[in-house]
Amino acid sequence: MHIVIMGCGRVGSALAQTLEQQGHTVAVIDQDPTAFRRLGSGFGGRRVTGVGFDQDTLREAGIEEAGAFAAVSSGDNSNIIAARVAREMFGIENVAARIYDPRRAEVYQRLGIPTVATVRWTADQMLRRLLPSGAEPLWRDPTGGVQLAEVHAAPSWVGHKISELQEETGVRVAFLTRLGEAILPTSQTVLQEGDLVHVMMRTDEVEKVEASFAEGPKEGGH
Repeated sequence: MHIVIMGCGRVGSALAQTLEQQGHTVAVIDQDPTAFRRLGSGFGGRRVTGVGFDQDTLREAGIEEAGAFAAVSSGDNSNIIAARVAREMFGIENVAARIYDPRRAEVYQRLGIPTVATVRWTADQMLRRLLPSGAEPLWRDPTGGVQLAEVHAAPSWVGHKISELQEETGVRVAFLTRLGEAILPTSQTVLQEGDLVHVMMRTDEVEKVEASFAEGPKEGGH
């Protein structure tokens, strides 16, 4: 996948290096050309000097063939504007913005832009939003037989009850992250757009669970 990152600070440069190591192509945008030093000489991606919400700058960074966009500059407003341009003008589905003010983060989540508030920042959280397919293990029991993982649910699950998701996929939903808050679902809880689903499952069934989450509900599901 080609991924465009706006902001070459500590987070942006670490994210760029990690993604490149995972085999993705990366372009990094920053207004300050000296910021690219953080990438090191081994970085093979594009370095684009400019403003990350400028359409020509984004095109130069390869936004038109990108599968994901991360806005991790030091400015909340710049990050959210750039994220919305990537989503609305270029149709990028996997978009994430770093926001310093957690009160703002909730507002932006409602606009449909996944945000990572700096207080809870880890590069892993951002990676999970940019590369949402599959399961990301968060915890394993000492025997390794059971694990807690975030699993990406297909959009067709939105509007369905958690109880239905559990029944069809054979997992136990441990908790949801909704608008940056962790919630414990009941049998009546309905999956909403933007929810992150964290499940307990057997380690030997991870691939099967990932497939049924990606497939969506069966025809005629209740």
